[in-house]
Amino acid sequence: MKRSVFFISDRTGITAETIGSTLLTQFDESEFKQSTLPFVNSSDKANSAVEYIDHTARTSGLRPIVFSTTVSDEVRGILRGSQALFLDLFDLFLPALEGELKVKSAHREGRAHGIADESTYRSRIDAMNYALKHDDGVSADGYGGAGVILIAPSRCGKTPACLYMAMQHGVFAANYPLTEEDLERQRLPEVLRPYKDRLFGLSIDAERLHNIRSERRRGSQYASLPQVSYELRQAEALYKRHNIPFTNTTNMSIEEIAAVIMQEKNLRRRTF
Repeated sequence: MKRSVFFISDRTGITAETIGSTLLTQFDESEFKQSTLPFVNSSDKANSAVEYIDHTARTSGLRPIVFSTTVSDEVRGILRGSQALFLDLFDLFLPALEGELKVKSAHREGRAHGIADESTYRSRIDAMNYALKHDDGVSADGYGGAGVILIAPSRCGKTPACLYMAMQHGVFAANYPLTEEDLERQRLPEVLRPYKDRLFGLSIDAERLHNIRSERRRGSQYASLPQVSYELRQAEALYKRHNIPFTNTTNMSIEEIAAVIMQEKNLRRRTF
């Protein structure tokens, strides 16, 4: 029987999921059944959540674990009464911050992922639109506005990385797929040469890329293990030949990939 883990929040639950999931990576994650309960922002909803948690505890015989990011003291107090290990971000950190800053916290709901600054919000939307417009080599004439241009063979994760950096950090990121001709010639495509200092390469283990491509075109030459192995060898040789930084993404989360790229390219989250 797996131990139940609940991520509870008065908003989307993204913060609770991020913190809780990060902590659980230090244990055998296959031992947990994870669920998110968002928008628990009233006493009625909190009581319903407690009933559900307690029912899970009784039927499983295992004490659930609750990761909470609920701002309301009333809601938090109700949740704390559940038959679970209750871990709340605000319980753990706000008292120490209030003591250090000598002021009481605002206790406002929805600040973690709300639109705290309109200009920051707009910059992220602009970055998202840019990433979509300049995905997969489309609209290469706009590369001058890119903070980074990801290059790699097909299906190595260029698009998700660009969209994540745009959405989370407001980074203007484009991507360009390396064709078999590019790889054979070991030359940068002409359209990329003026922006060599903005290039970053992605690679991945051949077996993993074989599986990814097989989901799309099973049994094809495009998805075959010899083909993907060849493309990856050639791509890494091209990166090294032209002194382009690159990383292997096989065992990396999208957050880690973005962090590596931004660190290498000295890109910072847009806050204006």
